[in-house]
Amino acid sequence: MITLQDLKPTKGSTHRAKRLGQGIGSGNGKTSGKGNKGDKSRTGGGVRPGFEGGQMPLTRRTPKRGFNNARFAKVWQIVSLSAIDAKFDAGTEVDAQAMYDARIIRKKDIPVKVLANGELTKALKIKAGAFSAGAVKKIEAAGGTHEVA
Repeated sequence: MITLQDLKPTKGSTHRAKRLGQGIGSGNGKTSGKGNKGDKSRTGGGVRPGFEGGQMPLTRRTPKRGFNNARFAKVWQIVSLSAIDAKFDAGTEVDAQAMYDARIIRKKDIPVKVLANGELTKALKIKAGAFSAGAVKKIEAAGGTHEVA
């Protein structure tokens, strides 16, 4: 049996830290392998990724084309039927507030879409922003109702 005291990193996966500034004989004394003076020898020195010395950067030089729907796309919180089935008793009215209180969803203000993952064994009245076709069939097969809120 393996115990915590027996665990150790895989051979070759760990390395000793380079000891900088430890004298001439170490090979990393004086300037600690950073050369002489200048921005790159200082703490936090160097330029940000993509900076081209003041020249117009590549990302701004290239033309932007097409349409991106990211700003306008509707965002849903996805809930599976199995999660609802596990948290609620038969005959319960399940809405976004109830799902939030049961910690099935993280935010109350983002609409909920119910998907048909898993099985529903209880008759529940479920209110959500949207339902998949499979979820509607499973809810009705279990004797429950669905309502788009």
